[in-house]
Amino acid sequence: MRIGFDVMGGDFAPEAMIEGAVDSISYFGPDEKLVLIGDKREILKKLEEMNTAPDLFEIVHSSQVIEMGDHPAKAFSQKRDSSIAIGYEMLKQGLLDGFCSAGNTGAMLVGASYTVNVIPGVFRPALATILPCIDGRDSVILDVGLNPDCKPDVLLQYGILGSIYARFVLGKNNPTVGLLNIGIEETKGTPAIKAAYELMKDYPGLNFSGNVEGNTLFHESVTDVLVCDGFVGNIILKQAEAFFSISEKLKISHPFIDRMNFENIGGTPVVGINANVVIGHGISRRKAIKNMILQTKAVVGANLARKIIEAI
Repeated sequence: MRIGFDVMGGDFAPEAMIEGAVDSISYFGPDEKLVLIGDKREILKKLEEMNTAPDLFEIVHSSQVIEMGDHPAKAFSQKRDSSIAIGYEMLKQGLLDGFCSAGNTGAMLVGASYTVNVIPGVFRPALATILPCIDGRDSVILDVGLNPDCKPDVLLQYGILGSIYARFVLGKNNPTVGLLNIGIEETKGTPAIKAAYELMKDYPGLNFSGNVEGNTLFHESVTDVLVCDGFVGNIILKQAEAFFSISEKLKISHPFIDRMNFENIGGTPVVGINANVVIGHGISRRKAIKNMILQTKAVVGANLARKIIEAI
């Protein structure tokens, strides 16, 4: 297994990126390699400061950086020696089994479209993330920001993609699927949501449980997979972040609340493309980077992209 990691992406790169990489390396076995992609001089300097042997990693030099404020498509096409572009090219050539970055999200998505491509038969890829539940379970929710407006057939496919993720990454056998809505009644919601309900209800092999209301999120009764468009999903994601932030300010401590911390999740997999790619939060520091790398390792270990290809 070879995991590529963009050392130059993120608000606190490259220092926090390298620190997180060093923290993650103890979880790698003898046949597994973490490939650091970035300015080799900066990488070696930081590793020396941390008294960490460079030969624990493979280092691939890049001379350019796609900045957080760069135009995604223009930067990806013009900065071909950037850490993101090199990572995707290595992924395309089969030199990596997975790639992760906390850098420019738009450039990461452009890279997926330009290099590894969307799986044939997938209408739109999605960003999927973990939704912690009060009973200790993890649900998966998608989309959380890639497609703000979705047609019914796209929402149906998100149910399929989410089920594959829940089964092979979270280890859930025959995961339940819910459609996020303003009521549990079949007649509730926008025309697209009502049409998606009918499609999901009749789709063979999908363990569809019906509509799910927002007041059941995070509860023990919520489904293993939650389907919504990226507009709604991103609001829920940011709401969870706000809840954790407020809890910290109020000095409320609980293991469930800790699971709301994005640093403990690490990153968001892109599902529906021909490769294993995980995108991290731009404000990620050491702990979040470590967990993003380990999440990428779990996605690769589950062979998620191949499972989706086979299913679609």
